[in-house]
Amino acid sequence: MKIVRSISEMEALTTHLKEKDKRIGFVPTMGYLHDGHTQLIDKCNEKSDVTILSIFVNPLQFGPNEDFERYPRDEKRDIEIAKQHQVDYIFMPSKEEMYPNESSVKLYVKDRVNVLCGKSRLGHFDGVATVLAKLFHITKCDLVFFGLKDAQQVAVVKGLIDDMNFTVELIPVETVREKSGLARSSRNVYLSELEKNEASAIFGSLNYAKKLMFDGENNPVIIKRKVTEFLEAKIKADIEYIEIYNYPALKEIEVINERIIIAIAVQYKNARLIDNIILDKDGNLPHSFI
Repeated sequence: MKIVRSISEMEALTTHLKEKDKRIGFVPTMGYLHDGHTQLIDKCNEKSDVTILSIFVNPLQFGPNEDFERYPRDEKRDIEIAKQHQVDYIFMPSKEEMYPNESSVKLYVKDRVNVLCGKSRLGHFDGVATVLAKLFHITKCDLVFFGLKDAQQVAVVKGLIDDMNFTVELIPVETVREKSGLARSSRNVYLSELEKNEASAIFGSLNYAKKLMFDGENNPVIIKRKVTEFLEAKIKADIEYIEIYNYPALKEIEVINERIIIAIAVQYKNARLIDNIILDKDGNLPHSFI
């Protein structure tokens, strides 16, 4: 495994790999790796000749009151995990390497952002799209792997790839969960043991929504009301939203007659948790998520 910290070196390496007709898989992360990330890496290894992992806490996607400085970081641990999972290259640039000057161009994401987490994080997905455009060029990847825990991000990245004509295939990977059902997240370290146990009810409420749909309920208003009542009875945290949209367009619907996402955000004292489930119109997991 090789650690690369400069853009020029990474570009030279990927140019050489492309000349050798290697299929490059790419897993972009902000580090503090957990089982969700390693599942992406393992899937990348299955489908690619070469696996590139990036670790870069991207300042462009943090708002003024968000947790950029306190975002968990552990470079030594991340390197060891990457080795254990047969990563070929870690691209680990500094902020100064990625953004040496004030950017003259930034991407603006118009659709799929004014709902769910994007509604309260203005500019967040502009930062995601901007850094990914750079990383796609630097890594020259053929495949890119994202976890469906942040399904809104997957939808936005799909739009970026399609609209900007990137020759990269997006591979969405299902959410990795703890035994309790809680979605794995770098921010779970901020939960107390009591909060962590309680938060398993988030996935329970998504399964309740799935059952409602499977039993024939197709009115999103009724489903949201019943799921809200279910979750309020289980947790003490603030429920930020429980929403249902079509997917990946993320538009409001009056009747569930297509693929949808049911998404939840919950705010604990020191951690904001998100989770979701994507279903077809009958309440089943779809064959394709995008």
